Amino acid sequence: MTKTYAQLVKQIEALQQDAEKVRRKEVDGVVSRIREAIEVYSLTAEDLGFGAKAKKGAKAAAPAAKRRPRKAAKSATVVKFRNETGGTWGGRGKRPQWLRDALAGGKTLADFAVK
Repeated sequence: MTKTYAQLVKQIEALQQDAEKVRRKEVDGVVSRIREAIEVYSLTAEDLGFGAKAKKGAKAAAPAAKRRPRKAAKSATVVKFRNETGGTWGGRGKRPQWLRDALAGGKTLADFAVK
């Protein structure tokens, strides 16, 4: 027999309640294991990244040496197409006018491909 929408909604709600009960039970186990590890290793809130010195979103890790900021990667312009007058196009974005004119005149992209 086909279930109605109302029956499916009721079933979803029951499953969500069951899932929440299982989640709470699992969380209790996780919390107890965490508390045990904190006690065994004498961890502090600062060690876990919750201390006053910890930055928001900081990872819990041993103090690391000062790191240099990463340099932004330079985006290399890759030339894929070139005409005889030096016009170039990398194959991304809007086609330049010189290429559109040449294609309208009967040329193909292969005629301008950089080899």
